[in-house]
Amino acid sequence: MVQPMKLPPLHQEFVLHFGEMGSRWGINRTVGQIYALLFLSSEALNADQITEALGISRSNTSMGLKELQAWRLVRLKHVPDDRKDHFTTPDDLWEIVRILIEERKKREIDPTLSKLRALEMQGPAGDDYSEARISELREMIEMMTDFYEDMARLETEKLVRLMTYGSRLAGLIDKVGGYLPSTKR
Repeated sequence: MVQPMKLPPLHQEFVLHFGEMGSRWGINRTVGQIYALLFLSSEALNADQITEALGISRSNTSMGLKELQAWRLVRLKHVPDDRKDHFTTPDDLWEIVRILIEERKKREIDPTLSKLRALEMQGPAGDDYSEARISELREMIEMMTDFYEDMARLETEKLVRLMTYGSRLAGLIDKVGGYLPSTKR
């Protein structure tokens, strides 16, 4: 029988929210809750501790941990004198964000880009409008992918500095507008 969560109120509210958001992000509620619990934990937890804290079944815990490991969001950590596997999240928030973006790109953007390229390679289909829209979408996704790859290569410190410039970058673009390549639309 599943038991209620055994967490302090702050942790419980955070964990419940991540569970609710998980379904919106394309993961199951329990996976979101496991991640949130590990994210807030100052020490690595084993599967039994996760199961007890969240009041979920052991099989749900195991499946959730496997999914989080596949996403590279949870890491295995060995604890001295304990044969059980313990799990933790990366400490660096920027690393977590980079992993999430990279994994979503790999799972969502890359297959879409491959499909668009394959559709274009099929040759003319007699529908100029649709062919143009597919080509335009592929070009935009390629541009965004190139931008992502440029940003992914930046050291975290430089990326943070770039992000703090915010709207000032738009002003700079307005000032040098004549020197930048334009878009088709």
